[in-house]
Amino acid sequence: MSNNKYDAIVIGSGFGGSMTAYQLVRAGMRVLMLERGDWVQRGPENWGLRGSIDLTPHYDKSSPLRVVAGGNKKVMGLYSCVGGPSVFYGGVSFRFRERDFEPEKEITAGSGAEWPFRYRDLEPYYTAAENLLNISGETGVDPTEPPRGAPLPQGPAPLAGISREVKSAAEQLGLRPFQLPLAINYDDKNRNGCVQCTTCDTYACAISAKNDLSVMVLAGLIERGLTLKANTVVTRLHAEKGRIQTVECISRETGERLQFESDVVVLAAGALASPQLLLASGLQDLNPGGHVIGRYLMRHVNAIIFGIFPGQADKENRFHKQLAILDYYFGHPGTPFGKLGSLQQMPTPPRGLVQNAVPGLLGKLLSQGVPLLTGLLAIAEDQPQYDNHLRIDPDQKDRFGLPQAVISHHYSKRDLAALDVLAGEAKKILKKAGALTHYVHHIRTFSHAVGTVRMGADPATSALDEYCRFRGIDNLYVVDGSFMPTSAALNPSLTISANALRVGEKIATN
Repeated sequence: MSNNKYDAIVIGSGFGGSMTAYQLVRAGMRVLMLERGDWVQRGPENWGLRGSIDLTPHYDKSSPLRVVAGGNKKVMGLYSCVGGPSVFYGGVSFRFRERDFEPEKEITAGSGAEWPFRYRDLEPYYTAAENLLNISGETGVDPTEPPRGAPLPQGPAPLAGISREVKSAAEQLGLRPFQLPLAINYDDKNRNGCVQCTTCDTYACAISAKNDLSVMVLAGLIERGLTLKANTVVTRLHAEKGRIQTVECISRETGERLQFESDVVVLAAGALASPQLLLASGLQDLNPGGHVIGRYLMRHVNAIIFGIFPGQADKENRFHKQLAILDYYFGHPGTPFGKLGSLQQMPTPPRGLVQNAVPGLLGKLLSQGVPLLTGLLAIAEDQPQYDNHLRIDPDQKDRFGLPQAVISHHYSKRDLAALDVLAGEAKKILKKAGALTHYVHHIRTFSHAVGTVRMGADPATSALDEYCRFRGIDNLYVVDGSFMPTSAALNPSLTISANALRVGEKIATN
């Protein structure tokens, strides 16, 4: 067998790619994984002022994204590393709720968005993903928790002092806070356990106590035969006769141009890079729903409501991203909304992030006030809108020859109004917990981007079928957050993981 021919090629090593590869490797398939980023080195530098992802080489600007509307910068990079965003995320691992798979018309708003399966179809794969990532947390407390076949594999860690104060405040207001499901190691004695540091969300774990994909999945797959090529940028998918015949790429280290062949190609480069590659390869012309590729970009409408306390908010100086409040997930009395979203505890921000956001002496001065802050993240579900999109500019190419991705995004009036309601409730909780006043920080990154190559039952309005097969090409699947018809109002990683396990199982048994 040629060294360049595989049973399957997986493009991207994030949640979609790694979980699909898990099923394929277990089935005995010869799998090649192509990842444009490098391995993240682990050590004290991960805890430093410049350890947050936007300050590291893994915020990759070699294929710059041009943002004409939305975003936090006019030009943005991609998050690229082995393990994808899991290495730097905060570990929050929610299941979508049952009703998220049957979204209300106030959310879909004539967009044609629909889920071609239901929660019950995904439930066994949620359980499998939770076990693979060894998720910690508590069950039976969340008022919106969907039915589950098994409890979480780990119990929760003890609450920090500030978390206890926020929980008590919420309970005094009649709410039912509970502990977040987190991909963090607390009880596996064969690995480093969490030391409750304050650099977790947006940081790689210096001791690999975060249950990211490079630790929990990829290392084992490589032992079982997965070939992983890091620093490899895929530039084109070449299709003939209704199949991907070759995958073309470039080594970032040597500049060498490479070609690979396989029976199956799984695209999992992320909700921004995947549509860029599909459009750059001209594959939209082969798909009856090709006009939606790059369209319906969703990114959650969210903001951190920071409470400003009279003294140090987190007196223990320890990890405290621990609580969730979902009492308003399906609406709020006195508002017209049938669906709102979630509130999640956010820790005191690291000083390095403040100094990066506000350069120079002013940033250093402002960062001195960081210990007074702690907050709640409000996540409202955003409506899928056709005009929110990513397109390519063939006249502007990066050094690999890829046409530049150009992004345009606006929230709807409904999106922003729902966020305002959630932010108002967050302020009440923080005031009850002792905050003197508040500061609202709107999040404009694309960290929760989904929806740009969506699935559905109707070939005219969706690019993927119910198993994420790309319509018009028999051997191409798209399994990152691109596939989602709606965004729900919770972190997407566990749903991407569960769906990828479902799709991987289908591919392996075909």
